Amino acid sequence: MCGIVSIFRISRQRPELRQKALSMSQKIRHRGPDWSGIYCGGSAILAHERLSIVDPESGGQPLFSPDRRQVLAVNGEIYNHQDIRRRYAGRFDFQTRSDCEVILALYRDFAEGNITLESLLESLSGIFAFALYDEARDQFLIARDPIGVIPLYIGYDSDGTVYVASELKALEGQCEHYEPFPPGHYLTDTGARVTPNPSPLISNSSPLIPNSTPSPLTPNPSPLTPNPILPFRAYYHRDWFDYAAVKDNPASAADIRSALTAAVKRQLMSDVPYGVLLSGGLDSSVVAAIAERFSEHRIEDSSQTRAYWPRLHSFAVGLKGAPDLEKARLVAQHIGTVHHEINFRLQEGLDAIRDVIYFIETYDVTTVRASTPMYLLARVIKSMGIKMVLSGEGADEIFGGYLYFHKAPNAQAFHEETVRKLSKLYLYDCLRANKSLCAWGVEGRVPFLDKEFLDVAMRTNPEAKMCAGRAIEKKILREAFADLLPEEVAWRQKEQFSDGVGYSWIDTLKAVTAAAVTDEQLAHAAERFPINPPKNKEEYFYRSIFAEHFPSDSAARSVPSEASVACSTAIALEWDAAFLGINDPSGRAVKGVHEQAY
Repeated sequence: MCGIVSIFRISRQRPELRQKALSMSQKIRHRGPDWSGIYCGGSAILAHERLSIVDPESGGQPLFSPDRRQVLAVNGEIYNHQDIRRRYAGRFDFQTRSDCEVILALYRDFAEGNITLESLLESLSGIFAFALYDEARDQFLIARDPIGVIPLYIGYDSDGTVYVASELKALEGQCEHYEPFPPGHYLTDTGARVTPNPSPLISNSSPLIPNSTPSPLTPNPSPLTPNPILPFRAYYHRDWFDYAAVKDNPASAADIRSALTAAVKRQLMSDVPYGVLLSGGLDSSVVAAIAERFSEHRIEDSSQTRAYWPRLHSFAVGLKGAPDLEKARLVAQHIGTVHHEINFRLQEGLDAIRDVIYFIETYDVTTVRASTPMYLLARVIKSMGIKMVLSGEGADEIFGGYLYFHKAPNAQAFHEETVRKLSKLYLYDCLRANKSLCAWGVEGRVPFLDKEFLDVAMRTNPEAKMCAGRAIEKKILREAFADLLPEEVAWRQKEQFSDGVGYSWIDTLKAVTAAAVTDEQLAHAAERFPINPPKNKEEYFYRSIFAEHFPSDSAARSVPSEASVACSTAIALEWDAAFLGINDPSGRAVKGVHEQAY
């Protein structure tokens, strides 16, 4: 991964503004420790902190068009860049072998009137957040990948200045307001002044953004500026957003296997050593098993002859005796990876909490619980020379793998909940996976959220995904890959990561935070934290640390807050009367389903 910082609509370039951009960029240098770059010109500044994965020698950023009239800063990976390069062979003079440079070729095609911005962005298969400045037109383009695998925040000042950064810590204290940039959207400047979205977690332009409708985004004018506004625009549209489009579809385990295999193969694109995160659960085990099959295969593109990194290393983390570690060891032996088992002690986890909250930028209880072991693991991975890892995030949202899905009343409710869960991933699991790893300069890739795979999996008939009663969750995914895994893993019950690293981890967090926060403090939580008041002592504890790092209202509003059981959305709490009054993200909260329920 990398880190980007950009400032647009600058009235006059000044040395102190350049220094401000450098200071903002320095705060996210952990994301890209390999090189730094900056561009100042026209009405824009673009800064970049690089983690070199593809083309380490010549892919430094910002990237420039051949005539240097367009400049680009990107955090991400474009998996189909070779196909796009071939499309523009002879039409665009590529300056590097960077996968991200193809965005400049596509933009040039747009500038010449050949394609739309929507088709430009739809052409990209990958994970990305980028800021592009067209010096010739004095315009900018900002965009984020469909699901929000890559983090991005946007900020504003009342004078119309626009700020962009990979993490909110770069914007905290630097602008008057900031918010998460919505996934699957873009923002482009046509001379109109830009104002904030009235609710940082709500957009009205795509069903994948929470609480939205498919109508264009038309926020109310902000008090910061009375001028005309420039809205976010959705470019990611899919038929499977609507249950009616999938309810009569077939369901094929073979199609799911073929599509996910292709996704993993695409995402092995790397010029540096890579590995896999292997928790011992179904999802990471499937990804690891597929990756191992390709780890010694040569690149098919005839322009390159080097082999991908020949030995696949797998990594697991947990307390000694954790349920995940035993299963991860079993999978590694079965598929043949070079396996590394990292143990952490409870006190080491507790000691890391403050740093974890700083790096992941949230006070959400589930996210903090799961991020801490991942943060500790990422440091070990980086120390071993691994710069990229594949992970299993996204499968539970796509296939209804969380245990509360057993309570879904019908296929329509099940499918609509999977769409809701995908729409929120950028606030939870994508945020955790990206920022926990990037804290130590490690890139995470998520094949289950591959754009092409999503279209296959989300168009699968929801009836085939349902798991009523005690039926096993994600059955169709298990059937697709059971032959690659040990039987006890292929058919293992869903265990959420923060549980699987050792039940005593969550139990200890509850006990420590309960002792640290008084009843009186919790009773007055809404007075101290009027935005998203903490609902329990553990959340109050994390919120207090978060507020020390990020005291602004913008920071507080950037974090979601809703009641949940076993990672459900608030709407899904209506599925079971037993869920009412419970607010516990652990899978063990689902009575009658989890084998070791409370």
